[in-house]
Amino acid sequence: MAKEVVVTHEGYKKLEQELDTLRTVKRKEVAEKIKVARGYGDLSENAEYDAAKEEQAVVEARIADLEATLKVARIIDDSDLSHDTVSIGMRVRILPEGQSEENAMEFDITGSTEADMSLHRISDESPVGSALIGHKAGDLVQVSLPNGNVVGYKVLAVSRSK
Repeated sequence: MAKEVVVTHEGYKKLEQELDTLRTVKRKEVAEKIKVARGYGDLSENAEYDAAKEEQAVVEARIADLEATLKVARIIDDSDLSHDTVSIGMRVRILPEGQSEENAMEFDITGSTEADMSLHRISDESPVGSALIGHKAGDLVQVSLPNGNVVGYKVLAVSRSK
């Protein structure tokens, strides 16, 4: 059985929307590219055809991945979230050990499908995210990194993600 994927309600809707777009829009676009490329003649030396078929494979793989993810997704219920404990759906403000307050960082803790560092969203499965789960403001947390280093953080605040 596939591993359960935890998502927020917002994250689940985004996955559904992406799947719908791939099925209804992207598939048609790729099919049209293949049709046009076939018109260019000999398929054995047709770069446009090869590129379109490759794009089709990528789209179909993403559709299959999204379908599988949605089947095992568990939506986090906002009413089940503790207001003071780090968990999926919460925002955490942390300070690296030995640093001053201006170096504090803020992250939303999400399931792996919603993680995006550019939006300051880290997965509950990442080293930092998994180490923070269950902690409260004031706690000191030691994070073991993949390279073997250990980094300490102080949890400054925990609140609901916006």
